[in-house]
Amino acid sequence: MTTSALMDRRDHLLGAGAPIFYERPVNIVRGEGVWLYDDGGRRYLDMYNNVPCVGHCHPHVVETMHNQSQTLNVHSRYLNEGVLDYAERLADLHADHLTSVVFTCTGTEANEVALGIARAVTGGQGFICSDAAYHGNSAEVGKFTRVGQLAGEDKAKEIRAFPFPQSYRPLQESVSGAALTELYLAEVESAIDSLHADSIPLAGMLVCSIFANEGLPAIPDGFMPRAAEIVRAAGGLVIADEVQAGFCRTGRWWGYEATEFAPDIVTMGKPMGNGMPVAAAAASSELVDEFRRNKRYFNTFAASPLQAAAGMAVIDVIEDEELASNVDQVGVYLRGELRKLQANCEQLADVRGRGMFIGMEWVQDRASKRPDAEGATAVVNRLRDRGFLIGSSGPMSNILKIRPPLVFKRKHADQFLTAFEDSIREGVIA
Repeated sequence: MTTSALMDRRDHLLGAGAPIFYERPVNIVRGEGVWLYDDGGRRYLDMYNNVPCVGHCHPHVVETMHNQSQTLNVHSRYLNEGVLDYAERLADLHADHLTSVVFTCTGTEANEVALGIARAVTGGQGFICSDAAYHGNSAEVGKFTRVGQLAGEDKAKEIRAFPFPQSYRPLQESVSGAALTELYLAEVESAIDSLHADSIPLAGMLVCSIFANEGLPAIPDGFMPRAAEIVRAAGGLVIADEVQAGFCRTGRWWGYEATEFAPDIVTMGKPMGNGMPVAAAAASSELVDEFRRNKRYFNTFAASPLQAAAGMAVIDVIEDEELASNVDQVGVYLRGELRKLQANCEQLADVRGRGMFIGMEWVQDRASKRPDAEGATAVVNRLRDRGFLIGSSGPMSNILKIRPPLVFKRKHADQFLTAFEDSIREGVIA
């Protein structure tokens, strides 16, 4: 079936306008490690997917899931030691005070649980978040999506946003270092004050620990731990969304380790099951117990033996194959090589990120810093035609986003760098 025919069928069955990547969509039929294969047998280097975080169809994960599915899979209202073993192992990877886990199926659901925990414990209703955040698709979690771009009447009355902290486009061009940190912290305080002015008690702050959807900004030094202190002093709890940042994406197990703050609640998702839908919220036993007293939460498909088996297998692979070290080393190398390309590419204005998560600022010209979303999309599509899959995102849709499976090696980085250089050279000539 042709791509056009498949698209027509997709539009009919899934609804016209369902999101899809690339001007010429790719019909993917198979995956292995860092590679994806289309229906014609062509392979593509996957540099975007964090769902199969230990590689597509990793043999250990596949075998573990297969064995578990042949043995048992039920909902969460039975005793099952495998589920408890996984919860314990997951909690042990976190800061000492995060001892209990509430399992869900998606990051959206995990964030819903986290909001519920914060409200149950504090008695508050209001939250603050970044003005360019994304944390999920449900009616409740969706209230946090890109609040800064919403008209006043479309904003939820219990949500306040602060400008996300960044160094590339700072609040004031002439300010940097500690002074810039103070400017952004003042915005956090202002968001909290705005809730109080409307007599809405603060429940907490929900942020991605590395501000992934905000374009992986270079965060002014000390912002995250100081912002957490401000929230707690105002009576709220701090929720770290680790759906993209977690499971060694940054070279550390958790993004909050990389940005040096201690959250009260952590949410996890996509990478946990390497494609098996499993997610979770983690907090102290006291916080989770209070949530359980206030809300009869259960999820039919969460905390299942199959989810636990998949989750255990993912942790096995990360540890046994020393993927955190690989992420750190290859990430440093790739960012360094990309920065070398900046000298000959006016549009490539900034290369930033942590571990194996890289954002590249694509602009019309460096002096004005005008974002070039159309140009970023063109680079993405030229790379797709060369067999390399990346994405574009960010508040202004001009950030080239690189986020490969954690088994991505230096040899793969070199292949990509050649294709990337060819792609940007083609754009300049065009």
